Amino acid sequence: MQIIRDFFIEIDRSWAWPQPDRIPLQVIGSSALLLQTDYQRGTNDGDVLESRDVTRETKARLVALAGKGTALHKRRTLYLEFVVSGMPLLPHVPLFHKLDDLNASLRNFEIRVLDVVDVVVSKLRPFRSSDQGDIQAMIERGLVPHDRLVARFRDAVDEYAGGAGADDIPKYVRNLHRIERDFLSATETEIELPGWIE
Repeated sequence: MQIIRDFFIEIDRSWAWPQPDRIPLQVIGSSALLLQTDYQRGTNDGDVLESRDVTRETKARLVALAGKGTALHKRRTLYLEFVVSGMPLLPHVPLFHKLDDLNASLRNFEIRVLDVVDVVVSKLRPFRSSDQGDIQAMIERGLVPHDRLVARFRDAVDEYAGGAGADDIPKYVRNLHRIERDFLSATETEIELPGWIE
């Protein structure tokens, strides 16, 4: 989607602190879908996953440049938001893809987008109506094989089960089952959970 691409291009061109190497930005959520597919819908933020590649200083500069309420936000009607790495429901090693065509236009950053199936898995946690719409759109495009969705979901559950939000995992399983039934016309998959999770 051109508006998201232009947003990251403007961030790159406005960046006043050159680095010896390009800074990787791991884009997640609907922005990742918009950047790597023909899907189009409105969005007001570009979610970037916190990582060791983005220092505290770099993060602060990016938020000051393109965060909520900045001149760039007002001009583009989009803002950059960092997401704490432990918050999204993601497999142990999330899969990111470099966007070579976009990165060719950038000097300071390298955009990496979360794999479509991993985005779908992450959206089973908030599961708002917009998330469900995103999931359905990806399934309709044939980008969410059922077996791969289940495998990545199981990996994410294994990763998430040791964290503070583990008690909510049964809700995410129900959300997966709804997607299987309603969008994939598939049989609900039995997901084995640790015995201490109710």
